[in-house]
Amino acid sequence: MARIQPKILKGFRDYLPEVMVPRTRLLRRIAEVFERFGFEPLDTPSVEYAEILLGKAGPEAEKLFYRFNDQGGRDVALRYELTVSLARVIGQYKTDLVKPFKRYQMGPVWRAESPAKGRFREFWQCDVDIVGTDSLLADAECIAIDHAVMRALNVPNYLIRFNNRKVFRGLQARIGISDSETMNSIMRSVDKFDKVGENGVRKELEAIIGNGGFGEKGLETILEFLKLAEGTSDNSACIDALEQFLSGTEMGQRGCAELREVLGSAQALGVPDDVLQIDPTIVRGLDYYTGTVFETFLKDAPQFGSVMSGGRYDGLIGIFSSEEVPAVGISVGIDRLIAALEELKLLPDARASAAVLVSVFGTETVDYSLKIAGDLRRAGINAELYLDPKAKLAKQLKYASRKGIPLVVIAGPEEEKDGSCSLRLMSNGEQMQVKIENLAQAVQDNYVDPDPNAATGRSWDWEFAEDMFDRVPAVGGVYLLRNAQHEVLKCGWASYGKLSETIRESVSGEQRAEVATFDWYEIRDDNLSQMLAQFINEKLQPKFG
Repeated sequence: MARIQPKILKGFRDYLPEVMVPRTRLLRRIAEVFERFGFEPLDTPSVEYAEILLGKAGPEAEKLFYRFNDQGGRDVALRYELTVSLARVIGQYKTDLVKPFKRYQMGPVWRAESPAKGRFREFWQCDVDIVGTDSLLADAECIAIDHAVMRALNVPNYLIRFNNRKVFRGLQARIGISDSETMNSIMRSVDKFDKVGENGVRKELEAIIGNGGFGEKGLETILEFLKLAEGTSDNSACIDALEQFLSGTEMGQRGCAELREVLGSAQALGVPDDVLQIDPTIVRGLDYYTGTVFETFLKDAPQFGSVMSGGRYDGLIGIFSSEEVPAVGISVGIDRLIAALEELKLLPDARASAAVLVSVFGTETVDYSLKIAGDLRRAGINAELYLDPKAKLAKQLKYASRKGIPLVVIAGPEEEKDGSCSLRLMSNGEQMQVKIENLAQAVQDNYVDPDPNAATGRSWDWEFAEDMFDRVPAVGGVYLLRNAQHEVLKCGWASYGKLSETIRESVSGEQRAEVATFDWYEIRDDNLSQMLAQFINEKLQPKFG
């Protein structure tokens, strides 16, 4: 049989464990954020009828579809995005779904476009959508989710830029253009403003002068409009300027009013103003966005473009239904985001799923190693068992080192008699003797989380700092404050929804200097939280009791 050369198609990639382990962790964090906001998971087929997926894609997008006839002669395509499949689901199951329908979906999509840095032909999208309400609270919630995802992934220096498509309809009315295609060409040019600047936009617009009633006066109006995007960093002042610029246009005024409402609601949801920017040049897909549009950029890696984006698309789902169905959503470009985090050296340095390798000293101690591995796993610790009892210990340690497993359990006949084992720290070769009943705690005490942003480095220890308080979800439960020696200084509890602010206000100014880290444990019963905190205080009698 002829040898087949192992190779991969251009624009595609393999995800080896050193990429998949941190990638999977990020996806889990994103899913946790989505579920915290009350979204529920949905999945749909990767292949659909082409007429379904083409929907309102537009001529440019249609060129990027992987489209073919299957063995039954059906005209099918790989999904280009997740939103059109969602629209098909809404139309197909409209009487079965509770509205508003809040769903999240994570999965691969395919686009036959030119590969580039951080851009592949097969990539994952992580979408959340709210279907069945025209309330602008839904738009604001998408922005709040955007912010929460960036914080959960420890992404620094990001900016959520957003606009409203009705602003462009107001601009169209001011220019006096009735031809939709000409206005679409203008919007495509405006959308390139941050890449090509004013001169680049002017050059593109000059090429369409004379089309659809667009003239020199309209060109100057567009250039004046672009200056509003640079004129102020104050969001309220930017909306004021837009309102004045678009005065006398009904759609323009509606767009500005919606921008102001979404901005205020997003701020009330806890999104800080310094990560929000009203940007009149944000356009996004011309074919279906109807209201709010948003894009998120990393200030330290602008070359990667938007890493999370979306908007309101009230007209799309109606193509599969007998009625208009309002909808709004936002999507994480996970592959692009990971590529940016890799370049910024912010991706967690994790190569192994296991926190500890349980070695097998020899054939006579196999059962003891099996017991240790089982005990650790039941304690909730990721533990890998070495599967060759005949292998020398040096080979097992080399295996742990190559995989990046930080801890190794070593237990020979003498340790088995004593009911103990050695716990080896692979980072420095140090070993400690530990009783089996204390092993799970010892692993937790010495496990260093590969995420460089994870507090003091321990998987269950958070730095006592403002930015860490913000990462505590809106739940209730018990919390512990510790000093640099990991001694408990205080145990307290918080009613449901108050945990973050309670921890933030838990100590006085003088006490604060002694606190290094905190732990927290979610409990949904306030009475139980109070009783558990009282029990811990009685047992430990912490300094700040």
